[in-house]
Amino acid sequence: MGLRLAAITDIEPMHRVRLAVLENRLSDPSKVQLDDYRRMLETDGRGWVYELDGEVVGFAVADQVRRNIWALFVAPGNEGRGIGKALHDAMVEWLFLIAPGTVWLTTDPSTRAARFYEAAGWRRIRLEDNGELRFELTIIDQQAIR
Repeated sequence: MGLRLAAITDIEPMHRVRLAVLENRLSDPSKVQLDDYRRMLETDGRGWVYELDGEVVGFAVADQVRRNIWALFVAPGNEGRGIGKALHDAMVEWLFLIAPGTVWLTTDPSTRAARFYEAAGWRRIRLEDNGELRFELTIIDQQAIR
């Protein structure tokens, strides 16, 4: 099926993907609850899933309130197929459709995720107190500031 907007019924498959990743693993999986996904999908943002053969193999969630990327994950074994890029592009397009300006995210340094965001034009801003890298992307009149 490919890329589509996430629905509430996708929360459990999305969480399974989140817990299955090999990088950027949650140090405490109890810190992200199913209600967090629900809040993001119903109130604070919008989500997308990528399906192959009826199975969710990747998902992304953009937070319009905080103007950040809340999640972007692809299940192991499905990397390198353009799934992450499709999810990324849908989120960024939606966030900048709402309002131009700057969006941000954090991720672990020295990971494929950090390299992915750099290749997509995100700028490294600083190392946060929790050890994660902060990235920002700015759009003015649909032109990325890199």
